[in-house]
Amino acid sequence: MSLRRVVITGMGALSPFGRGVDTLMEGLLQGRSGVRNIPELANIQGMRTRVGALVPEFDPAEIPRKFRRSMSRMSVFATLAAKDAASQGGIEGEHFRSGRLGVSIGSTVGSPRTIQEFFDDFHADHSVERMKSTLFFHIMNHSCAANVGHAFGITGRIVSPSAACSTGCLAVGYAAEMISMGKQDFMLCGGADEFHPLTAGTFDIMNAASVRHNDSPGSTPRPFDAGRDGVVCAEGSGVLLLESLDSALGRGAGILAEIIGFASTSDPESIANPNADAIARCMREALRDAGLGPGEIDYVNAHATGTALGDIAECEAIHAVFGDRVPASSLKGNIGHAMAASGALEISASVEMLRRETLLPTHNLEDIDPSCGSIRHVREVTSRPIRTLMKNNFALGGVNSSIILRRFHR
Repeated sequence: MSLRRVVITGMGALSPFGRGVDTLMEGLLQGRSGVRNIPELANIQGMRTRVGALVPEFDPAEIPRKFRRSMSRMSVFATLAAKDAASQGGIEGEHFRSGRLGVSIGSTVGSPRTIQEFFDDFHADHSVERMKSTLFFHIMNHSCAANVGHAFGITGRIVSPSAACSTGCLAVGYAAEMISMGKQDFMLCGGADEFHPLTAGTFDIMNAASVRHNDSPGSTPRPFDAGRDGVVCAEGSGVLLLESLDSALGRGAGILAEIIGFASTSDPESIANPNADAIARCMREALRDAGLGPGEIDYVNAHATGTALGDIAECEAIHAVFGDRVPASSLKGNIGHAMAASGALEISASVEMLRRETLLPTHNLEDIDPSCGSIRHVREVTSRPIRTLMKNNFALGGVNSSIILRRFHR
């Protein structure tokens, strides 16, 4: 079977810096932090972390109420990001209804805020009389994908990968494979998540949440830094429009980048602790899928969340595959860890790095941990030729993913 080339023709984002990929890039290039103190965390017994990275105020009313009433906060994020990606790519109503455009958008779980609100009300008198008929559409695991499909009248495939921190990367990779095999011509793909105290609490219980910088939120998380102390949970959505190269050229669409390799592998050694060998195997599988050698990668956008073990394992894996030649950095020092949205947001920023030939540094990296010192860290905004890059995302449960992007050339 002859596989088709897959390109990116549109991108949308809601991040802790606001709406739009340009807004995201502006914050990253300026070295700003989207992390702030979250007062509600102080009211939860046993919660030590007090920081998070939330999407600033926005108006969801541009989504018609008949669609919005079945959406949670994260479904609204995904719908607005999908709208912006489709608009940039020049996709209109006929494409949505053609059956040749699908959706691959995932979240970690259904809306945790909606679930909490329902059970708070239910436990008051054990009554379901006040339960709204739209409740389930907020909390089903494929809520974001289904709501995007409904809002745009999409008649193609709807899939919703769910693998925590790997979700966004998996959603893009699976979408690319569907187009490559000719199952769809277009895919809106990515991830979305909304902040909830229990998400931060989960990492806190595992001693993996940042707790030492509650009074200076902009100084955490600190990927690869000797003073790192854990994850800062965030929220948002990143959605990309993918299509076959033939389709993009036929429409005269602007091509932002090409997806040339993808891999997802399982690490059965531990459900919680990352393994450098398993991560390296995933990166090598992505290289094999792209038909490239390690020497042909110009940059690695790392998953690096700022945890003690995770950053070390990824550095060991990057060194095992690339040595100390390839520049690497993480964007989570600026925007925190948006869980299911993180992969797609970081892929969007990586596409912009390709287009602008500019590498972004790891924010808050001041004193490199010697255990993370075996790779070439990007310490400042750097202009240099970039043709091909790798993006990594790894999840609790041992789900690893890597995707390879290339600057488009005919």
